[in-house]
Amino acid sequence: MRRSPAGVLLAAVLTICLSVPLLAQPAARQAVLVTGASTGIGRKITELLATRGYFVYAGARKPEDIAALSRIPNVQGIRLDVTIPAEIAAAVTTVEKAGRGLHGLVNNAGVAVIEPLIEIDEQDLAFQMDVNVMGPYRVTKAFSRMLIASKGRIVTTGSLSGFVAGPLSGPYSMSKHAVEAFTDALAAEMSRFGVKVSVVEPGNYKSEIGTTLQARMRARGKSYDASAFQQEMKRFQDGAALGSNDPEPDDVAEATWHALSDPNPKLRYLVVPNQRQADLTIRKVLLVAAQLNQGHRYSYSRDSLVAMLDQVLTRVGGAAK
Repeated sequence: MRRSPAGVLLAAVLTICLSVPLLAQPAARQAVLVTGASTGIGRKITELLATRGYFVYAGARKPEDIAALSRIPNVQGIRLDVTIPAEIAAAVTTVEKAGRGLHGLVNNAGVAVIEPLIEIDEQDLAFQMDVNVMGPYRVTKAFSRMLIASKGRIVTTGSLSGFVAGPLSGPYSMSKHAVEAFTDALAAEMSRFGVKVSVVEPGNYKSEIGTTLQARMRARGKSYDASAFQQEMKRFQDGAALGSNDPEPDDVAEATWHALSDPNPKLRYLVVPNQRQADLTIRKVLLVAAQLNQGHRYSYSRDSLVAMLDQVLTRVGGAAK
């Protein structure tokens, strides 16, 4: 039987549609929660995921930020302070009642406290750890049942500062180093449930973290006139003001998207805007390996270390060059 022109056209359209990979369709049915979504990296992640079909629950603390996030298509702003268990529990209820399930959790909320370790008071150090370490722990634990049910993804925003620490960055680097251990242990534990875990390690990108830090220091009445690190603190404050020259965190958002959507996400994503920051990070990791190998009864030879490095590179997919 001959087909009518309309029938031929319909058949052609169906053929084309069926031949197009269905990459975007699963995301259209999936929901992701992003903490710390109001500005900077969290806002970029929220916007990118929403444009690529995910429904995003975007956590923020201020009513005006929640309202602004809710005006983005495919985004629902929700009140979520990762240091307040009651708000985390309310967020779980909100997501459960919506009936979409939860494919992914992005633990992005974070703060920076920059002070000398021998001068920082315990309240400031506790604040640093409460947000950057206890925050991901609390939120992940609260949503773990939903993520196990969906065999979903957990992504935490780390930092190259989790590997590289220096004067004044001790509190922040301590918190981000803890995120590395959190990721390794969580990935091992969640693998039995089919949940994949990643950490994204940004370098210097444009964010509000420096501005927020300075505002908190002013609110706390911090003065460093008597500090043994007065000059270093002044240089930090001047540098924080220049942070607006850093690039937009688009690459960080892309890495988070990959971790949530790729069938085989990486455990770690180093995302830096230049070769210098990559060199600094990788050299520090290699330095730690050399220091651990130095001068004990079970030390490896240089040849053994090179062979071990080759084995590791093969296991993770080889070097870039």
